[in-house]
Amino acid sequence: MKNDNPPVHVILHNPKIPQNTGNIGRMCSILGARLHLIHPLGFIITDSKLKRSGMDYWYELDIVHHRDWEAFKTSPLAPKLDRIWLLTTKATKLHWDATFQHGDGLLFGAEDCGCPQYVHDDIGEKRIKIPQFAPNLRSLNLSTSAGIASYEAMRQITRPS
Repeated sequence: MKNDNPPVHVILHNPKIPQNTGNIGRMCSILGARLHLIHPLGFIITDSKLKRSGMDYWYELDIVHHRDWEAFKTSPLAPKLDRIWLLTTKATKLHWDATFQHGDGLLFGAEDCGCPQYVHDDIGEKRIKIPQFAPNLRSLNLSTSAGIASYEAMRQITRPS
């Protein structure tokens, strides 16, 4: 189900764990968000773990596959680079200090290594992070991070003026 004007684009760059992608797909279905999967993926899209996580929501999902980062950047279905926020532990700005607008993209890297440097270079300063209150721990799970950021973006976008 394609939405001509999704409120949020959730972008996964080379996700590796099917359960995370399934959970994020389910969330995107409920939010009316578009899910972009930038290949290569660390699983096959018919993986039973992905389907079990996404359940019947997967069939209502607005999903777009991209061969690679370059294909994503030129896709008419993707937001422009200046409308994309990269969520990374390397950022200094917190996600709740960002000002989200209808149609923005939230970009997440692979579970084990984040996004490559060339993606960071393309995004520039629009990098944000979710605060961690236990500094000795690595990071949140990908689907948890996507949920936190997506719901903050939706809160800002749908908040009455």
